[in-house]
Amino acid sequence: MYLLLDIFGYLSVVLRGLILIAQSFTLGGLAFWMLLWAPLRPQLTSGSLTIEQRCQAVLRISALAWALLTIASLALNVAALVGTLQVAWSEALGADFGRADLVIAACAFGIAVLAKNPAQGVRSIGLVALAVLVLAMQTRLTHAASRPDVRWPLLLSDAGHMLGASVWIGGLPYFLIALSGCKDAGDWRRIARRYSLMSMAAVAAILAGGLTMAVTYIGSIEAIYGTAYGVMTLAKVGLVLMLLALGAGNYFLVERLRRDPSTPILRLKRFAEVEIGIGLTVLLAAASLTSLPPGVDLAQDRLNWHEIVERATPQWPPRLTSPDYDKLTVAQLQAKITLADAGRANAQAAYVPGEGTILPRNAEDIAWSEYNHHWAGIFVVLIGLLALIEHFRWGRWAKHWPLLFLGMAAFLFFRADEQAWPLGPAGFFESLRDPEVAQHRIFVLLIAVFGIFEWRVRLRGGKAGPAALVFPLTTALGGALLLTHSHAIANIKDQLLIEMSHTPLALCGVTAGWARWLELRMDGRVRQAAAWIWPIAFVLVGLILLEYREA
Repeated sequence: MYLLLDIFGYLSVVLRGLILIAQSFTLGGLAFWMLLWAPLRPQLTSGSLTIEQRCQAVLRISALAWALLTIASLALNVAALVGTLQVAWSEALGADFGRADLVIAACAFGIAVLAKNPAQGVRSIGLVALAVLVLAMQTRLTHAASRPDVRWPLLLSDAGHMLGASVWIGGLPYFLIALSGCKDAGDWRRIARRYSLMSMAAVAAILAGGLTMAVTYIGSIEAIYGTAYGVMTLAKVGLVLMLLALGAGNYFLVERLRRDPSTPILRLKRFAEVEIGIGLTVLLAAASLTSLPPGVDLAQDRLNWHEIVERATPQWPPRLTSPDYDKLTVAQLQAKITLADAGRANAQAAYVPGEGTILPRNAEDIAWSEYNHHWAGIFVVLIGLLALIEHFRWGRWAKHWPLLFLGMAAFLFFRADEQAWPLGPAGFFESLRDPEVAQHRIFVLLIAVFGIFEWRVRLRGGKAGPAALVFPLTTALGGALLLTHSHAIANIKDQLLIEMSHTPLALCGVTAGWARWLELRMDGRVRQAAAWIWPIAFVLVGLILLEYREA
């Protein structure tokens, strides 16, 4: 049970994010079918059958995944409730969240069944009814349902916010399927124009609902920068602004396509691909928000502006010398225990992953962590600078910069978790019971993977093929995962200050990943601009790491 509680917070955020993604793709698919495809299908010239089959497949898979993920989330929550409060399983399942999750799972499964042929009238009515019911149940799992004051404006805002995100972000895969399946310029124009109108209405719903919830849940300017909820809201706003910039670019292209049917639609497709990626990151950020208490409810223990400025003020030089390992808390505790248990066959360990014990931190522990971050920053700054140098004719030698990722991965593997193997007392597999250690290991693996793949891409040039996409996808995924790697669920001041440095790292990672994607997938001025944007984003990541402090 200690292990379950230790990983509960992180697993619940990840599951909630996956549920929001499956929900968006399901409801977005229904909206796309009923608002765009069904009205336009008689006017399209070719390819409609193939498009319908692909859209139905994505819709049914999304709905089924939604049902299964909801059941998994329900099982996790019930297990945590039973283990902590010692209540019966039936009683836990009978709680409000349990009943809501059971209804949601049933509705999602019903959508998966009926979506096999949504064109029929009775089935369409049934799908709409299930979608309305499931959206109503989802609002019962949000902050709005737990407010002690008037709740219906917040419930409506939450429903409109989720529906808008589903129509816009969840409809994008179906939009891409339709664009790729149609070959006629007139078909492209009709589909793009209708989806553009749907997206604008969805954005209006997102902004209206989001503004209402932000004003209510944050409550003051101080809570924006002084609470974890406010910081994560700012991150979500930053991601939405990226989406709006891409959406605006596509809107102008759609208007050109309406006036000139010969306008190429490559940029429309590529921007839509990036919109999907950033949109999924937005949904993960939204899942993180659901795990945090609203800022308005945290009148105490907030960060003030002076504390933030003090921590953010650059200090030079960075910490490039490491304290000795035997001065760290875990080493000292283990030495004392070993001395006290001398002669015993089974000496107690100072750190046991999965027990939920938080070791105290001394000055050497803080210095150790800052040293790790600062050297990681040097690696990343060098990577970004070499990637920029490679653009110049005299800098072709810099194409081997991906090898620096392997050096950084090895450095972090040995030093990121001092309590775990190879330095600490906990074995490699045993240490994975600690969710923070597990996340660090995943990040190290991602760093090594995209270092190897990107080096091969640089060596092979234009013959790299799909392997070239590994680097942008893993970079964007790393940024998205960093948004779920919350140190501030309890809103402790020191942990929130750390969170405030991780959030811009995540945003820069997402920017770098999808800019590199556009460089690979686009041509012309967009490609040239993207080729400069992502290395600059890497340099910014490195500079943030170089200024990282924990005291």
